[in-house]
Amino acid sequence: MVFHSSKLEKYSPSSQFFDISEFPFYWIARVNALYSQEMEKTLKPLGMDIARWRVAVLLSLYGTLSISDIAEHAIGKLPTMTKIVYRMRDAGLVEVNASETDGRVTVVSLTEEGHDKVKMVLKTTEKKVFAKAFKGFTEPQIKKSTELLRRYFINMSAK
Repeated sequence: MVFHSSKLEKYSPSSQFFDISEFPFYWIARVNALYSQEMEKTLKPLGMDIARWRVAVLLSLYGTLSISDIAEHAIGKLPTMTKIVYRMRDAGLVEVNASETDGRVTVVSLTEEGHDKVKMVLKTTEKKVFAKAFKGFTEPQIKKSTELLRRYFINMSAK
């Protein structure tokens, strides 16, 4: 058995007492799938997809990032993120340059058009996705949810 406490047995898929409706990863997967569907539906008419949206938001928040930093934050593979970044460059949303401190590193930043796109998408997703998702939640509940998800992520990232 994975868990040492009999109270936690229902959370172990190998347990005879396992209850999928009480399994956090069941709900994480379902929420993520619905979030992805809603975001794709909302982003498509705006000329964006989830992958480009993640890159754009990261650059909006951090300014300039290397492609490997983007891949790390977006939990994506480096070759995939590289393709996305270059497609965004070709669309005029980002600038791609060699790092001033290390020419082997490619750094990415939003263009003015990219910043405008992020602002437009934020307004739309705020109304169509995030207001819907957070309906009925208090700030402490959202903070607690984020804290718990962060702990799952840290645990899963541990080597």
